[in-house]
Amino acid sequence: MKKFDKENEGGGGAEKKSEKDQSWIPKMFKKRVCTTFLEDSSSQEALCQCGGAKESHFSVTTGDGLVSIWDSLQHTSEYPTDAFGEVEFAGAGRRHNPFLRFSQDTPPDVVYSLMTTQWGLPVPNLVVSLVGGEGKEKTKPWVREMIRQGLVRAAQGTGAWIMTAGLKEGISRCVGEAVRDHCATVSSLSQAKVIAVGVAPWGSIYKRQQLINPQGSFPARYYAHNMPHDSSCLDNNHQAFLLVDDGSIGHRGSETQFRANLEDFISHQRTGIWGSIEIPVLCMLIAGDAAMLERVDSSLKNTTPWLILAGSGPAADLIAGILRDLNTPSTPPTSPTLPSPDKQSSTSNNAELTNRVRERIKKHFPFETDLDKLVDLALSICENKDLITVFHGDKEGLDDFDTIILKALVRAAKKDSNDASEYTEELKLAVAWNRVDIAKSELFNSDIQWTFEDLEESMTDALVNDKPQFVRLFVESGLNILDYLTYHRLENLYSSLSDSTLVYSFLQRRLHERVGLAASQNRLTLQPNDNLPFKHSINTHIPPAIQELTLYEVSRMLSEIMEDVCQPFYYEALGLEKKVTSKKAMKLVNKMLLEEIPPYRKKRCKNPWVALFTWAVLQNRREMSIYFWEMSGESVLSALAGCKILRELSKLETETEEKQSMKELAQTFENLAHDVYSECYQNSESHSFKLLIRQSLVWGEATCLQMATAADARLFFSHDGVQTLLSQIWWGDMDSKTEVWKLVLAFFMPPFIYSDLINFRVEEKEENPEDYQQGKEFDSVEGVESTAEILPTEEDLEECIALRENPEGSKANPPKRPFMINRWRQFWFAPVTSFLGNVLMYFLFLFLFAYVLLVDFKPPPPIGPSPVEFVLYFWVFTLVCEELRQTFCVGTTTIVQRMKLYIQDIWNKCDLTAILLFLLGLICRMFPFSFDFGRSILCLDYMVFTLRLIHIFAVHKQLGPKIIIVGKMVKDVFFFLFFLGVWLMAYGVANQALLYSYDSRPGWITRRVFYRPYMHIYGQIPLDEIDADKRAEKECTDNVTLIHGGAEPCPQSDANWLVLILLSVYLLVTNILLVNLLIAMFSYTFNKVQEHSDVHWKFQRYNLIVEYHSRPCLAPPFIIISHLHIFIKRVIQKRPSVKIQHFVLNIKDKQASWLNTWESMLKENLLSVEGKKLRESDTERLKRTSTKVDSVLKQMVEIRDHDRRLRKLETEVEYCSTALSWIVEALSRSDLVKHTPPPPPPPPSKGIALKSPTSHR
Repeated sequence: MKKFDKENEGGGGAEKKSEKDQSWIPKMFKKRVCTTFLEDSSSQEALCQCGGAKESHFSVTTGDGLVSIWDSLQHTSEYPTDAFGEVEFAGAGRRHNPFLRFSQDTPPDVVYSLMTTQWGLPVPNLVVSLVGGEGKEKTKPWVREMIRQGLVRAAQGTGAWIMTAGLKEGISRCVGEAVRDHCATVSSLSQAKVIAVGVAPWGSIYKRQQLINPQGSFPARYYAHNMPHDSSCLDNNHQAFLLVDDGSIGHRGSETQFRANLEDFISHQRTGIWGSIEIPVLCMLIAGDAAMLERVDSSLKNTTPWLILAGSGPAADLIAGILRDLNTPSTPPTSPTLPSPDKQSSTSNNAELTNRVRERIKKHFPFETDLDKLVDLALSICENKDLITVFHGDKEGLDDFDTIILKALVRAAKKDSNDASEYTEELKLAVAWNRVDIAKSELFNSDIQWTFEDLEESMTDALVNDKPQFVRLFVESGLNILDYLTYHRLENLYSSLSDSTLVYSFLQRRLHERVGLAASQNRLTLQPNDNLPFKHSINTHIPPAIQELTLYEVSRMLSEIMEDVCQPFYYEALGLEKKVTSKKAMKLVNKMLLEEIPPYRKKRCKNPWVALFTWAVLQNRREMSIYFWEMSGESVLSALAGCKILRELSKLETETEEKQSMKELAQTFENLAHDVYSECYQNSESHSFKLLIRQSLVWGEATCLQMATAADARLFFSHDGVQTLLSQIWWGDMDSKTEVWKLVLAFFMPPFIYSDLINFRVEEKEENPEDYQQGKEFDSVEGVESTAEILPTEEDLEECIALRENPEGSKANPPKRPFMINRWRQFWFAPVTSFLGNVLMYFLFLFLFAYVLLVDFKPPPPIGPSPVEFVLYFWVFTLVCEELRQTFCVGTTTIVQRMKLYIQDIWNKCDLTAILLFLLGLICRMFPFSFDFGRSILCLDYMVFTLRLIHIFAVHKQLGPKIIIVGKMVKDVFFFLFFLGVWLMAYGVANQALLYSYDSRPGWITRRVFYRPYMHIYGQIPLDEIDADKRAEKECTDNVTLIHGGAEPCPQSDANWLVLILLSVYLLVTNILLVNLLIAMFSYTFNKVQEHSDVHWKFQRYNLIVEYHSRPCLAPPFIIISHLHIFIKRVIQKRPSVKIQHFVLNIKDKQASWLNTWESMLKENLLSVEGKKLRESDTERLKRTSTKVDSVLKQMVEIRDHDRRLRKLETEVEYCSTALSWIVEALSRSDLVKHTPPPPPPPPSKGIALKSPTSHR
């Protein structure tokens, strides 16, 4: 419907497009026109029995007198329809509703296809067809309230179509008004779920000529003013109109048969996940006349369920009364000891039932003559009583009307269902309508034992259609997610993605790549088509199995999103090696798919909750992804992974709303990671540190710190626990509270290392085995099958103690070093010492560079360079070696990925620029012809090397945030320069053309157009050139030859007044407007960053710590020694790095399970506290109070109803008491009985009888 409405709003272009698209409608849909005039005896030969005037039959032959009854099929002919398109009602805004006039015998499948495809109506989850209640009679108040409060609300909750007669009278008008009021009070998303469809007889519509246009109306403007009392017009609150034409005029009932056929056709269509259930259709009878019995009987024979509103009118009351009689025994029970003649008893019962039905028909339809036909119809209806549900609206409440509809459909579903479980269809309907409250109260109330097979299909439906409450309900009701989620079902879930999502395009691209490889191997041509869904064939010559989506495409997509943070997903399930090339992997997957059933598809998913969490996050499903996160293990890392995925997708998303939604959900997951880690840190610092650096097998050997860095989780990094760990790593084995001056003193005087000047951290005590016993208090969670895995054995305790002694995770403790060597390594191998050394040596490098440029910069060879300059060259060479080490020797990814990661850092770009400029300057200074240019390049390069100092000061707590602010302001300057450049060029060109039009020297033109206007901003305004009054003081010439020779040109004075005006405007705009705009931008940036400066600085500090932690302990130029040492250890001796263990910890299975259990326990505590806060919030309290008030009001209504019944019963008892008194008195006066003394009065009581004035008798 949204698409349809947008097309309507498009104006004339949209109208032409709609007309072109629907030009085929007259060829397929026909209208009926009466071609035979049969005189209507009551019209004095003026009208035909079809209702049309005699003059309208002038072009056709009249009847020959042998036929006396008009028949539509016999006396009409079909012509192309001339009424279709869109209708616009007067006073109803610019909303256009589709309509179509067609013959009564049009196939319903064609009409349904038009409605869902061309008109854009959503496929319904339910169709409620309101029958009866038409005409000018006033609708009862409780029926109107039932439609407003019950039916429309149920339709909105279930996504239903409400089918009526579409006329502005009776029930149709009530439905239209209810839909209108509902749409005015709910969101636009809910409005699309309430669809009112009108099926009206064409000949009964007032001013139907306004809808006629053989080429289609886009729109047809419909005005129905001053309408006669006996006429009916279309209701403007319906969304679509089907105008059924049988050739008659003013006759009703022509649409009845088509409407029944359409209902029957829709009931055989399927909805839900992959067509899991048929669309339920429910007919609702409100009032109705005698002819309605035939309509009910024909629909019941098509097994269409009916809901009868008892008390609404004659036909509904008749059927309700007959069904009540069937449920009431009419004959006394026979004795079990005496034989009963079954045949005679059955005959007598049928006769008695027939008499009852006849009496009821006479009561409700006293003026009907054909009673036998009505009796037969009523008895036929009784034969299908299982399809009928009676609703007493005047006695039952309207709050559970949707439940009444569901039960009415379930009664019919049970009658036709061949399923072993009689409640499966009811569950499918509840899932399709997203009514988890009905499912909880009616189906999951501990009375029904659900099996895995019963819930399996509904679980898939709930997952695909984003119904997390049902997913939670199924899991709580015993559905084992391990048995449910196999790799094959996971592939099906990814295959069900909407083709409008960003993830779908990723998967489609990778699938097309793999299928293309299979086609190239078979020497076939693959036609690219990114619009094809997964389930469709891409190439008919390729086996269908290869064209199916697999986990390989999912893995490739996740690798692109997660970049180099994680190892490939699902490679182990597919039997692929982690380092296999993509081409080889695709060949192996294609080969595997050629098997009848690939072996991996039968396996259970190893980490089902994480797999479902990833699937939900990729689709940006908020509630479902949060639920899966609650159920998954490794909560902190999973939340950070969700944050990373969403932020990467938001960068690629083009729709603004979807992008913003992704960013908000990413921030939610970052907050969850922060909160859970805060709980962990408060519980145990040492265990929380392990969480940060533990390698996760679930998330491809990633750690929390790595994932948080990739996700740009600045809030997470600002946590005190994360900063404490980083401080420990930064200071190494030294105490993090050590003053800086002590560190500097020890750096220049190494003997102080062995004194008490610097405090070193004392090794922590071994973990108490009793503390390790706390695992037995934890429940089983992800990765732990039972508490037996958590309870420690002697081997576990030894491993725990060994791990504490060796936090690096090595299998054996290295031999203990002497105190002198150990203390020396502890000081010089700390990242803070490396940082201090690099800072000091970098200042020395800059001093040496400046000395060479200012003092000792010799001419080209053979005179130069000087020895000091050669030292500078060697120094830069060591810097190049360090940059090469950072590029190619850090990380475990491929060379290309390492280079991309290196280039992404802005300071690495600065280093690369400085080195390249230095090489260029070095080459140029070696030759006499380019010596000066080389010197200039080196001077510029010195500036770049000096600006590199900014990165060094980022570690400072006060300077770090200011550096971030400066970086943000630099971006603002670029926007300012853009606006300034526009005004500068505009003024500069105009000024040059007005003052020096005859001076064509390019250099001076450039200077006067760009340089001089720019200097005007700073107050350098040459008035002797601009102001004509002051030009006499300056010597100049107008001779072009002299000017080209170097003489000063005289400015032209013809437009001096215009030059002064332009200068004033230029200075006003630049000095006042643009400069103040720049100041305002700076102020906004400063305030914005200053609020979160601490968060930004802590995140930037992590990158600096990681950089210097990985650096060798020696600074350039002595770093070349460390490079040689690293080359020998890593390449020749192949010894792994120990320092990397500070950021990566690989713990064993049981210890990992224990850590997961501890983390999950604290997460449950956090969720429990948050849930308690939510329950105690004002909003939830108001909701509970509202629910209680509604319950009290409902009970008050019931009490009022009971009171009314008691009063009625009291009146009847009083009447009976009076009648009995009269009988007793009459008998006492008659001679039939002997006179006896009256009975004694009854004892006084509180009964109702005491209120009777004759109760003493």
